Amino acid sequence: MSNPHVRQILELASVTKTYGSGDTTVAALRDVSFGVEAGEFVAVMGPSGSGKSSLLALAGGLDMASHGEVYIQDTPLSSLGLAELARIRRRAVGYVFQDFNLIPTLTAVENAALPLELEGWKPSKAHRVARNALRQVGIEHLADRFMDQLSGGQQQRVAIARAIIGERSLILADEPTGALDSVTGNGVLEVLRERADAGAAVVMVTHEPRHAAWADRVVFLKDGRIVDQSSVQGDPNSLLVTG
Repeated sequence: MSNPHVRQILELASVTKTYGSGDTTVAALRDVSFGVEAGEFVAVMGPSGSGKSSLLALAGGLDMASHGEVYIQDTPLSSLGLAELARIRRRAVGYVFQDFNLIPTLTAVENAALPLELEGWKPSKAHRVARNALRQVGIEHLADRFMDQLSGGQQQRVAIARAIIGERSLILADEPTGALDSVTGNGVLEVLRERADAGAAVVMVTHEPRHAAWADRVVFLKDGRIVDQSSVQGDPNSLLVTG
């Protein structure tokens, strides 16, 4: 049960997302209501095509709902213009994409520092904070390398550093350990867990029950609908979706 004294950071209220029209209409999400409080780590699981990535895209303001409303810190995203929407994404939301979305002409520290510099931080201060974020994910020694000098797993950790930098109240991670070995992956999960414990709302899409076991709650999607939610009881095998 939610604590009435804890602030809800993210809310999807009766959200439906459709693509196409007429006979080609496809519903990625169907009447989904979903919320995450400050300090809560939620894992989202489900089969391929269940709507997991669509949920993250809507939660981060990267796509807009066809029906219903998405709120970040009580602000309805549909009420925002493009500049306001970009501002709330920069200030409040950290997003770890499956394809990283890093800028190849920037170094690791420059990529990680970019959200702060876009907010007007001095480069020296932004880079200092970015180096600390890179240290948290274990690659501070690679701070001055360009993307073509890094492996896929190292690039993924740069993307995670960029997502956790600053005072982000909402962190959205789409399979954040997909390119990492188990030891490094556990380190990344520990960072996400620490961010939630520090007060951020964290939502992670994963297909691995052992990764979902780091969360406080697991939400199961199937055919664009939430079909189950459960608190994590410490046994990751109990999170396997059957049927």
